[in-house]
Amino acid sequence: MAKNFWLVKQEPEAYSWQTFQKEGRVVWTGVRNFQARNNLRAMKKGDLICFYHSVSEKRIVGIAKVDKEFYPDPTAEDGDWSVVELVPFKPLRAPVSLETIKADKMLKEMPLVRQSRLSVTPVTEDQFARIVELGETKI
Repeated sequence: MAKNFWLVKQEPEAYSWQTFQKEGRVVWTGVRNFQARNNLRAMKKGDLICFYHSVSEKRIVGIAKVDKEFYPDPTAEDGDWSVVELVPFKPLRAPVSLETIKADKMLKEMPLVRQSRLSVTPVTEDQFARIVELGETKI
């Protein structure tokens, strides 16, 4: 079965890749946008995720994996919200900056660029391969 690829955004001051690696697992809570929620619901166990540090750094810093598919968000007081559980897979040897993404002809059409406020977005297989290549990392 084909894997899907995704990107999740997080402010490093709120939850960094380094913290994620140290903890070894995270329940991805707090998504309160319907499109982002639907993207979480589409994730399958084993899908690969680009972990993007937003706001202060604006760069993809690592690759995570979906370890548990969606279930109701325990932090939601109302509404129909979902979470997934992620585990760290590999840090990128060379983080891939938003500037690099915008300048790359294969990456400039990513939802990260076109829908910059969305916190969970799909990534095509070709875009994922390009990110890994730019990140000087072997998957």
